[in-house]
Amino acid sequence: MLYIIIPIFNRIEYTKGCLLSLYKQTYKNFKIVVINDGSTDGSGKVLERDFPSVHVINGDGNLWWTAATNLGVKFALKNGADYILTLNNDTIATPDFLEKMMYWAEKKPNSLLGAFAIDAETRDPDYGGEIIDWKKAKAYKVLETLHLDDRVGLKPVTHFPGRGLLIPSFVFKEIGYYDQFWLPHYAADYDFTHRALKSGFSIYCNYDAKLLVFPAASGDKDLRNNKNFGNYLKHLFSIKGGGNIKYFTIYTFKNCPVKNIPFFLIKGIITRIFGYWRKNENNKN
Repeated sequence: MLYIIIPIFNRIEYTKGCLLSLYKQTYKNFKIVVINDGSTDGSGKVLERDFPSVHVINGDGNLWWTAATNLGVKFALKNGADYILTLNNDTIATPDFLEKMMYWAEKKPNSLLGAFAIDAETRDPDYGGEIIDWKKAKAYKVLETLHLDDRVGLKPVTHFPGRGLLIPSFVFKEIGYYDQFWLPHYAADYDFTHRALKSGFSIYCNYDAKLLVFPAASGDKDLRNNKNFGNYLKHLFSIKGGGNIKYFTIYTFKNCPVKNIPFFLIKGIITRIFGYWRKNENNKN
C-alpha cells in the first residue's frame, strides 16, 4: 500500500487542487494523510466536509515541514505502508503520476524516486534533479544537460526535495526519519536523501512522473521577490528563510565530506549574504 503524506498550513485552495488531482489518478492503491498544522483558514472544515476519505492529523502550528512530515510517515508505517510519497500541497499530479512512479519503483526497489516538476502556469520544465559537487561547492542541474528527447525514464541524482518523493518504507527503518531537531523546515529533505545515498540506496529523478508546481508559492520566494532589509534578515535567519545560515551550516557539517567543508561552507555563506540582492532572472529565483 502506498501512503501519500501532505503537510499543510493554510492555503486551502492549493490543498484542494492537489487532492482533486490525486483522486483522478490511474493508479488507485493509495491512501492520503494530511497533517494540518494549525491552519487558520478553515482547512480542517473543508477537509472534513469535502474529503472524508483523507486521514487528517492535526498539529498546533509549531510542527513545520519536518516534524509534520514525520508524523505522517510514522502513521503510515504503523499502518503497514509499503511505500511513502511525501508531497507538498502546492502541487498538482498529472493523471498517470502515481502509475509512472510505481512502475519504476517495482523495477528499482532499492531506490528513492523524485518527480519531474513542471511549472503549472507556463508548462515549462522547472526542476529535474541535481548532482552536487562538494569539492567545487556547486550543484549541477540535470535538466540543463538533457536534450528534449532525453527527458524520459530515470536520471541519477545526489539528493532531492520532498515535494514529490517516493520512498520505500524500509528506507526509514534503515536510516531513520527526517531530522526535525536540527533541520525543522528547509534542507531536511536534502539531508534525508544524502543519508539514503550514503547508506547504499539510489536516488533518481523520474522524468516519466510529472508534477505540476507553483514556483512562486513558497514562502521564501515572497522574501526574495519583495526585497527589503526586513525580508533580507528573514531570508537569512528565520525558520522559513531559504538562505538561513544556521541551517545551511548544519546541513553542510552533516553531509559534506570533511575535507571539502571549509570551501563549501564559506562559498555558501557568501552566496547567501550577497546573493539575495541580485536581480532575479525572468522574475524568478
